[in-house]
Amino acid sequence: MSFTGLTCFEIKDYRNEKDVFKGIKTSVMSKQYGNEIFLSKLISQACISILPEKTTFNVDNVRVCKILGSGLHKSEVCQGMVFKRQVEGDITKVAEAKVAVYTYPVDAMQTETKGTVLIKSADELMNFSRGEESMLEQQIKSIADSGANVVVSGGKIGDMALHFLNKYGMMGVRLPSKFDVRRLCKTVGATALPRLIAPTPEELGYCDKVYLDEIGETPVVIFKQESKESRISTIVIRGSTDNLMDDIERAIDDGVNTFKAITKDGRLIPGGGASEIELAKQITSYGEQLPGLEQYAVKKFAEALESLPRALAENSGVKPTEVISNLYADHQEGKVNVGFDAEVEGTSVKDVSENILDLYLTKYWAIKYATNAACTILKVDQIIMAKPAGGPKPKSDGGDWDQD
Repeated sequence: MSFTGLTCFEIKDYRNEKDVFKGIKTSVMSKQYGNEIFLSKLISQACISILPEKTTFNVDNVRVCKILGSGLHKSEVCQGMVFKRQVEGDITKVAEAKVAVYTYPVDAMQTETKGTVLIKSADELMNFSRGEESMLEQQIKSIADSGANVVVSGGKIGDMALHFLNKYGMMGVRLPSKFDVRRLCKTVGATALPRLIAPTPEELGYCDKVYLDEIGETPVVIFKQESKESRISTIVIRGSTDNLMDDIERAIDDGVNTFKAITKDGRLIPGGGASEIELAKQITSYGEQLPGLEQYAVKKFAEALESLPRALAENSGVKPTEVISNLYADHQEGKVNVGFDAEVEGTSVKDVSENILDLYLTKYWAIKYATNAACTILKVDQIIMAKPAGGPKPKSDGGDWDQD
């Protein structure tokens, strides 16, 4: 079994958006038919913009933010991260931001053990609360003195801490998700600190713009990288319903994983069942040369490969038997790139090497895993029977024959 002669295109430059678009388009088309061109361009742009020079591409670095309203074609790619949140405090926009990230709540320090304080006068009460305030102010002032002008907290931001953030002109952002905090650290190049201490210059992150915006009627906080290469990009999806945006997110997930596979092996082969029929033809001719009963097993293997074009034809409302016979007829004439295309009237088959392409790696591993699964099942030579636990049931006394 060989894909020889089927490779019709190879992506060598992973930063070429036009070439990458060809490889992503087919995988997106299977979930979002009609929107595949727009979505494939978005995915290509998002993936190429964060493609590292040496290390491997990480699919988690392309994030999705779903915002209800408007239509799909208002979706866009943002270099950085977008959070559906409000800012804490009065500062809503910071340029050339130095970001301090904390996993600890930005609030007055809580003691590990409970203590009882006996206060006898109003002066003692004032001094007690003033001491706590001055300690918190000292902590936030030290953060401001370090050069930070954006404070991100993985916990809560207290009212008193918020007052001091406003006093020293710092923006406060609260991110309750530890995964979002981790990804933001990667985006801005910061180190998440476990305690409310002043960060060192190495622990501070940098972001070109941090600002509060409104998309539709949804407030969002955007960490945008413009000057230097961003390590994370976000695709902002717009849609009329949540179900629609969920479907689009799944299509984007397919496209991003396809891009990762392209970075490992950029070869593309004709889709639409063209490669399966060509393999089935080659395997059938090989099976006819075998002696004895082996040829029946080999021919059945070839017949199993017809299931993909058959499913495509059935789902499109075309007679599958007619489609497969047309495909075999063209492949016997040496037209290896002929596959099924639902948009073609009449025979529904044509040369698909221009617009319907599948990844070589996807086909290779799909066939390999399916073959391994079939071989494993055939190797099983025992029948496993399920028996109820607890041993034999007690016999009835014949009192109620319905329970027999």
